[in-house]
Amino acid sequence: MHYRERLNAPAWYWLVGVLFGASTIIAVGFWYGPWVAFGGGLVVAAVITVALAWFGRTELAVDADGLRVGPSLLEWPWLGEVEVLDAAATRECLGVGADARAFVTQRPWLSESVQVTVDDAADPHPYWLVSSRRPAQLAAAIETARAQAAS
Repeated sequence: MHYRERLNAPAWYWLVGVLFGASTIIAVGFWYGPWVAFGGGLVVAAVITVALAWFGRTELAVDADGLRVGPSLLEWPWLGEVEVLDAAATRECLGVGADARAFVTQRPWLSESVQVTVDDAADPHPYWLVSSRRPAQLAAAIETARAQAAS
């Protein structure tokens, strides 16, 4: 394994979720009483927890087989040029400069990304755009592992 990163939600997302659940308990409690408020707060907390855990389950990995993003794998023979994108370039690739056919794994709490060209004419995706906390390290790991796989 050359690189591994889980795209977990940051702590402040969880804090906002807790505060939202607490505000739900307070708001509902004024109208319907403490039992309904507590039950509603538990439901809201459960929904927020499941949503944040689901969004944070995606894992990036560079291994002997290629680049893994969640369950998807881009194998070494089809992996083309790798480019690190700063926040502005990532916004451009997600907005007006986007290709609708691209494979995109983006999280709103991550502003930088790596763009990997797909060198496979049969693949419908021209490139993969992957958000990362450490895009330079991800790109370096891809290049290092690709060189090792080629030898």
